[in-house]
Amino acid sequence: MGVGSPSSVKPGLPAVFLDRDGTLNVPLMRDGLPFAPATADEFELYPDAVAGCNALHAAGYILIVATNQPELGRGTLDPAALAAMHAKLNTWVPVISRIEVCPAPGRGVAHPENRRRKPEPGMILDAATALRLDLERSWMVGDRWRDVDCGRNAGVRTIFIDRGYRETLRQTPHFTVPDFASAVTTILAANLQ
Repeated sequence: MGVGSPSSVKPGLPAVFLDRDGTLNVPLMRDGLPFAPATADEFELYPDAVAGCNALHAAGYILIVATNQPELGRGTLDPAALAAMHAKLNTWVPVISRIEVCPAPGRGVAHPENRRRKPEPGMILDAATALRLDLERSWMVGDRWRDVDCGRNAGVRTIFIDRGYRETLRQTPHFTVPDFASAVTTILAANLQ
């Protein structure tokens, strides 16, 4: 379920795939773990999100959000609330070219979107095909093990934002940073090499 405008993207460009909750927007914390906001009123960006996205876009990267939203598949998240959150995100960060959403509920539940649910690489691969992106020069930035594994599974470089959650990584990211601004600095520095 991807939303965006493929006609505005030139083929062969690199992308930065961005997790949403905990990467761009502030998650709700419960017992040391992050959870997605359930309403547009709860949806707020980290202070470094807009400037960071603008800097990546200015450097020639296509920005694509890749977000698991299992509550949608479970029926506990109102689709209108998700649409309202993404409308806010598109207003605040208009340089985002596409938002990929996977509603698969996970935990062994059969669902047609399972190949897209992070850590599976389907959202990255679908966006790369639709926009004809260069994955060899692309990145995945996220704050959870699923993001790192998704990026690794898709063959892109990975940056883990370590927010100190009560969970461990399963694969080693290419880079570990404390916040989104540091992820942007890492990508831009690698772009110059």
